[in-house]
Amino acid sequence: MTDATHAHHGYITDKDKYLNRLKRIEGQARGISKMVDDEKYCIDILTQISALTSALQAVALGLLDDHLKHCVLDAARMGGDEAEVKIKEASDAIARLVRS
Repeated sequence: MTDATHAHHGYITDKDKYLNRLKRIEGQARGISKMVDDEKYCIDILTQISALTSALQAVALGLLDDHLKHCVLDAARMGGDEAEVKIKEASDAIARLVRS
């Protein structure tokens, strides 16, 4: 099962939720840019960056959870090389999240 043959991605049922969260994150990023432009206090900017980072991590963890529950589980049920590929993708994604 490839992305081309997969009916939909795991996050599709929560797509609107993710889009709304990402729009809020986009607004937070613009707000931080404005804070720098307005020469706000460094610690206040860092606090907002920390909040933005946490928000992005929450989206990433949600997407990872959806990926595991849908894409990886579906591939594992099918077995074969596709299962190994999906498990490797998930492991690599987890490693990237841990490093960030």
